[in-house]
Amino acid sequence: MHARALLEPFASALRQIDPNSKSPIAEAAVRHIAQLYAIEAMVRGSSPDIRLAARKEHSLPLIAALKPWFEKQLSVISSGATLAEDIRYGLNHWQGLTRFLENGRLELDTNPVENAIRPVCLTRKNALFAGHEVGAENWALLASILATCKLNSVNPVAYIAETLEAIIDGHPLGRIEDLMPWRFRKTSSQPQ
Repeated sequence: MHARALLEPFASALRQIDPNSKSPIAEAAVRHIAQLYAIEAMVRGSSPDIRLAARKEHSLPLIAALKPWFEKQLSVISSGATLAEDIRYGLNHWQGLTRFLENGRLELDTNPVENAIRPVCLTRKNALFAGHEVGAENWALLASILATCKLNSVNPVAYIAETLEAIIDGHPLGRIEDLMPWRFRKTSSQPQ
C-alpha cells in the first residue's frame, strides 16, 4: 500500500469534475498529499537514516493531521459519493499507507519498482508475438537475464559469456547460485 494509491482517486476525481464546480475537498486532499511528495523529493537519494529523520520531522505531522481531516470530511460529504469511497479506502489501508514513516528504506510509493520492471513487462508482452511458443519462452528468458544484469550493474555480454564458459567447463549443478548475476564478479561487469 502506498500514498499514490490514495492520491490517484482524488486526482481522478479532480479530472472528472466540471471546471465550474470543483471539489474543494478533493483539491485539498491532493495539496496535502503533494506536500508529502515534496518532502520525499528533498531527501531522495539520501541514506535511509536521513530520509527517516526528515520524514519524522516533516511528514509525520502532515500525516497526523491528514487522518482526522479525512475522518471529518466523511461527515460532510454524502456516504455514497465516490470521494467518500476513496477516503474510506485510504482510512481502511492507513497502516500500509503510513509504513514509509517507520523505515527510511521504504518509498512513499511503488514508482521506482514499477519503472524498473516496466521494460520486462513490455518485453513479456512483445514475446506474445514471437511466432512460436518456444521462441517466446527463449525471448522472455533472455529478457529476464538482461534485466537482472541491468538491475545488478552487470555487463550482460560478459555475464553470459563467462556463465556459458563455466557451464561448458563443468560447473557443479549444486552450486548454480554462484552463477546468478548478483554474484557475478563486478570486475567483469565493466564494458570493454
